[in-house]
Amino acid sequence: MPELPEVEVVRRGLADHVLDRTIAEVSVEHPRAVRRHVEGDLDFAGRLAGRTITAVSRRGKYLWLELDDAGIGSDAVLAHLGMSGQMLVAPAERPPATHLRVRVRFADDGPQLWFVDQRTFGGMSIHPLVPAVGGGLLPEPVAHIGRDPMDPAFDLDAAVAGIRRRRTELKRALLDQTIVSGIGNIYADEALWRARLHGSRPTEKLTRAQGRAVLGAAAEVMDAALAAGGTSFDALYVNVNGASGYFDRSLDAYGREDQPCRRCGTPIRREQFMNRSSYSCPRCQPRPRARS
Repeated sequence: MPELPEVEVVRRGLADHVLDRTIAEVSVEHPRAVRRHVEGDLDFAGRLAGRTITAVSRRGKYLWLELDDAGIGSDAVLAHLGMSGQMLVAPAERPPATHLRVRVRFADDGPQLWFVDQRTFGGMSIHPLVPAVGGGLLPEPVAHIGRDPMDPAFDLDAAVAGIRRRRTELKRALLDQTIVSGIGNIYADEALWRARLHGSRPTEKLTRAQGRAVLGAAAEVMDAALAAGGTSFDALYVNVNGASGYFDRSLDAYGREDQPCRRCGTPIRREQFMNRSSYSCPRCQPRPRARS
């Protein structure tokens, strides 16, 4: 699933192409793509016709389009990319993509906005903007998430304190979007490698310095990934023009099982974690002693 850098790449591309444009018509090509919009596909399409996109916003891994004069209670289109969702900007004359789910035509007859989703795990839905737990206005379903490390208003000390209050493992806390948003499995492993910490370290034993180090490393690695266009392990993650990112070539831990650690040469180890995998260096990131 796309993480913060990949979603930010898409957000920037959308801002370049759809900002301040008025929607003429929306076609829902597959009802599953708007299943989270409980009023149905006809309501979804009807509520967007004639509306102007005034902002393309993101917090963590969540992306939304703000409409008209956005404020508390105003409509926003929340985009769930899921495992294979793509937001593409396409010339009006281009033939429809194979897995086109939602097509947005604009009043200026310029490039269209397509939501393409091969596996149909993602989707689009309209929700009111409400005050968020971390401050600001977010679509109602995601108002519970915290700010991310790349947010100018991110409070590092508060985030560290929130992690240390949890009685869980460090990697689980990093993936908890209510504390810090935007960090997924890939960048959690990369941040832990940079901070020389194992993901199973108990959060209550994490020092403030270690907490600051791992969140600082998360911000650094995601910023580097953003500069490379994100991380693409298959053809399903692309930017709005259909191009892949290249940060996977710079990963230090994730996906590098049995390859030498770039720091000490020890083979990277893969372990099972929450139906996924974790990658770490046994020497640089020693597993903490078992709880007594």
